[in-house]
Amino acid sequence: MQLSKTEEDLMNYLWKLEKAFMKDLLDAYPEPKPATTTVATLLKRMTGKGFIAYNLYGKSREYYPLVKKKDYFSKHVNGLIKNFFNNSASQFASFFTTETNLSKEELEHLKALIDNEIKNK
Repeated sequence: MQLSKTEEDLMNYLWKLEKAFMKDLLDAYPEPKPATTTVATLLKRMTGKGFIAYNLYGKSREYYPLVKKKDYFSKHVNGLIKNFFNNSASQFASFFTTETNLSKEELEHLKALIDNEIKNK
């Protein structure tokens, strides 16, 4: 299951805060802040999708993520590779390195990461 763009935005704030009450989440948004009812609806949907849960303190809910950011992002990227690059990581890497205007230093850093992974395999 996937998050919508607005749910992803909210999830990013929750990942950063780790645990948060509604007020904390609203404070994390830049101006103009969304309506409380909008955030409440998003939280309800995300709870239903199994991405977040909450602890109840009286009438207040403290929300926390059930899915790690790395896991969500990894699933997202793997889906992208499967759907747009014929399930070929090398086609994705080729596209990524030629179409994203990476600097020479960034490319060298990527090369070092790849070389390190090759050594470890």
